[in-house]
Amino acid sequence: MEFLYLLYLVPTLCACFLVWKMFDERRDRECYIIDYQCYKPSNDRMLGTEFCGQLIKRTENLGPSEYRFLLKAIVSSGIGEQTYAPRNVLEGREGSPTLRDGIEEMEEFFDDSIARLLAKSKVSPSEIDVLVVNISMLAAVPSLSSRIVNRYRMRHDVKVYNLTGMGCSASLVSLDVVRNVFKTQRNKLALLVTSESLSPNWYSGSDRSMILANCLFRSGGCAILLTNKRAMKDKAMLRLKCLVRTHHGAREEAYGCCIQKEDDQGRLGFHLGKTLPKAATRAFVDNLRVIAPKILPTRELLRFLFASLIKKLNKSNSPKSTSAAATKSPLNFRTGVDHFCLHTGGKAVIDGIGMSLDLSEYDLEPARMTLHRFGNTSASSLWYVLSYMEAKKRLKKGDTVFMISFGAGFKCNSCLWEVVKDLGDPNVWDDCIDDYPPVSTANPFMETYGWINQVEDPLTYENIPDFLK
Repeated sequence: MEFLYLLYLVPTLCACFLVWKMFDERRDRECYIIDYQCYKPSNDRMLGTEFCGQLIKRTENLGPSEYRFLLKAIVSSGIGEQTYAPRNVLEGREGSPTLRDGIEEMEEFFDDSIARLLAKSKVSPSEIDVLVVNISMLAAVPSLSSRIVNRYRMRHDVKVYNLTGMGCSASLVSLDVVRNVFKTQRNKLALLVTSESLSPNWYSGSDRSMILANCLFRSGGCAILLTNKRAMKDKAMLRLKCLVRTHHGAREEAYGCCIQKEDDQGRLGFHLGKTLPKAATRAFVDNLRVIAPKILPTRELLRFLFASLIKKLNKSNSPKSTSAAATKSPLNFRTGVDHFCLHTGGKAVIDGIGMSLDLSEYDLEPARMTLHRFGNTSASSLWYVLSYMEAKKRLKKGDTVFMISFGAGFKCNSCLWEVVKDLGDPNVWDDCIDDYPPVSTANPFMETYGWINQVEDPLTYENIPDFLK
């Protein structure tokens, strides 16, 4: 009898142990953000209204029609007067950049934000196990990641990943790399560094599809500290719940709508094509189709299925929907998401996502204010938006944050975070958060340069402002 008892007991205990081990290992695969630090360049790198006018005037390849195009673009961009540019642009060398310009731009960011992050989180560089760096349009030898290893004297066995060419969605690509490392290796600490080098990529030609990038992209960056260590769980700010990546590179119109190339005169720039909105919409829809079941409650999914069934049954009798209604998602994402962290690709991008997800102005405010204060800082823009939410003390324990980004390729990546404690660090907004949102986000470019639309040749205009003479 005792033998039979033991015969049943041992397999039962083994089964319980295996189940416990499975759940225990799953806890070690979590991905937490310990802290992050956005980069704020020095005030001498700000692009004010007057300097922008001087910058455009000294670009020899521009004519009256390009001046009017740029005025229209910058007025409608949603960008304010306190964004930042690389030093070679401020020094008048944007037409002949050097490799050193790009490297120094990145090193200035590395020395500031990484040092601040490590000091704030009380982590030594020697404790970093994984380093992931994404700078899309600057490739140097040794790599930028190697420069960080050298600058901070990291361990010889640190696992390093240096990503280029991923565009504005590179942050979440890098995050996916970290997440996959955490799935297979326990008790790791990762440093994710995301930015873009504008110094060698400022366009000095007259192609309108490439001039547009000069109006939108600005200097910035962010360093993020992540871990799967159970012992550091209490220090964490956010926990990653899911991440979905969508890549439409196989479609020619999507692949070519957002691409670095040379114009007819051989000047290097970044082309933003007319098919970009269509490519972005398709990638966005496909991405939502995958992530929606992962982040929305069952009741919302059942409501959607029921509504879809009714719509199909009544299709023949239903009136045709308007084009605006057709762009809206039939799912209510606010049933599973508390905060929306949107890519600041431009005013049109923010408006388009807001319309698609039927978001309120409160939901869109962090992205709009980030675009106004810092511009489109490429892959790092999501973290400035998150920082705005934190500075406004919106993020409470248990809340969820939905990040959405777009990038060349064409890619749409998204993820959902869970806030694990109340957050309120002003981070990069510390000196201006009380001024936001302003009464108006309109910039003064039309007031200052509106006369360009009234004259045939702006260069021969008699009443040209003194700072342009």
